[in-house]
This record gives sequence, structure tokens and C-alpha cells, in this order.
Amino acid sequence: MCNQALSGSDGALGELTADDLDRHWAVDARASLLLAQALLRHHTDGDPAGIVFLTSGQGQGPLPGEVAYAAAKAALAGVTLTLADQLADRGIRVNTLNPGPVDTGYLTPEAWESVAQKFPLGRFGEPDDAARTLAWLLTDEARWITGQVIDSEGGFARWR
Repeated sequence: MCNQALSGSDGALGELTADDLDRHWAVDARASLLLAQALLRHHTDGDPAGIVFLTSGQGQGPLPGEVAYAAAKAALAGVTLTLADQLADRGIRVNTLNPGPVDTGYLTPEAWESVAQKFPLGRFGEPDDAARTLAWLLTDEARWITGQVIDSEGGFARWR
């Protein structure tokens, strides 16, 4: 699993600096690609393995005020199929998971109230929801899945 994120309001186009873009690229995309590359140095060809990148649903709707973050996470989704093709002969599957909005401790009651109507299951995602999907993608049960960007958002409805 390759998951690290620098998120938050990095700014709209016209407000970004080169440092903003570089910082997000380094944390949100470059680090994941280098981690995946490190796996190759320790992998025995033919042994089943999996790489799962995490992204943030930037393809499902806008991430207001987070241009640099959205661009870097989109890079991971964009490279998924290319890496899956490159690594298939080595027995390595590559997928990307968008776990949707997951409360990792930052959600206040006020913030929940402002978005609750967007969640048909009546709750934000929990870390365990993402972990279960990710773990499944690395099992033999998911051996036919590679090169996919999988959205697991609990029905999150951005349009409501």
C-alpha cells in the first residue's frame, strides 16, 4: 500500500506557488512511486504481489481550493494502468483505491452536520472501511483485478 497525503487548502489556480506544487508532488505522488519502485528491488518475479495507491476522488468531483493536491493524486490514478501493464509479467498487480471521505479524527460535529445529507449510509467512512477494501485487493480473491481505479465512497453524493 502506498498512502501518504499532504492535503488541505493549498490554493486555487492563480494562488499557487512552484513550492506548493513541488511539495504536493513530492508527498502525494513521488513518494508513492518511489515506494512502489522499492518493492521491485525486493520482489521475486512470478511471486504474486500487489501495489495499491490511494487517491482522493478527484475524478468524481471537484476538490475546491486543492489544485496541487488534486493534481498530484490524479497522477497516481493516471499511472495505474501503465504500471499494471508494465508489472503484470512480474506477477505484480497495480490498483488505485479512492476510499471516499474517511474520518481520521478531523471531523467535527458541525462539519458532519453540513455534509450529512450527502451520505446515504448515514455516516462518514471509517478507516476500517478503507482498510478492508485495500486488504481485499491484495488477496488472491482479487487476483483478476489490476489496472483499476476503484471508488469506494459509501454512496457519497457530491451533488446533494
